[in-house]
Amino acid sequence: MNKVISRCPICNNELTVVRLKCDSCETVIENNFRLSKFDYLSDEELYFTETFIRCRGNIKEMEKELGISYPTVRSRLDSVIKKLGYETESSDQKSKKKEEILRALENKEITAEEALAQLK
Repeated sequence: MNKVISRCPICNNELTVVRLKCDSCETVIENNFRLSKFDYLSDEELYFTETFIRCRGNIKEMEKELGISYPTVRSRLDSVIKKLGYETESSDQKSKKKEEILRALENKEITAEEALAQLK
């Protein structure tokens, strides 16, 4: 049996499932059905996600399992998160946040311990 495709091969827009059929009793149901977010992941992204779950989110295990570096794991994870419709914190945002924390520390608005806690 073929995997359901989620994007139109002509225009690349999302497809809608409109017909379901039971192979056992031949019942056919027609309607507009929604695919899950995971159906829109490529085979490679889905394998990565399954591996991530199997490794219980442990990035070190992901590195070993897939034979890739930490930055590559993070990059692929960010890509999957974004494709599933969630926002990821970019490195620019992280840099700005660090600068704000260090500036607050410099201006004695927070203590060194608070700065360390926020940087973690």
